[in-house]
Amino acid sequence: MQIDKLRGKTLDQLFEAILSLKDVEECYEFFDDLATMNEVQSLAQRLEVARMLREGFTYHKIETETGASTATISRVKRCLNYGNDAYTLALDRVQEKRTE
Repeated sequence: MQIDKLRGKTLDQLFEAILSLKDVEECYEFFDDLATMNEVQSLAQRLEVARMLREGFTYHKIETETGASTATISRVKRCLNYGNDAYTLALDRVQEKRTE
């Protein structure tokens, strides 16, 4: 994993803080304080790109709907195909929660 290079107490603290949030509103408040709007938008965009790739959308359609560059789409696709399956895990859990 690429992120292993950053592994440590500080990153653990960040992830533990995120996991401690109780609902979407708390996430909005935390990320508003933590990151710039562009950073949050980029993260959300990548997750949407992953969802659209899984559903078989074309690069052109994804680029048009999300504003993501082809480089971003390619990187997300590479993670979907050869990564840690984290996009799949997260998207599946979101889908499960929405259908409950």
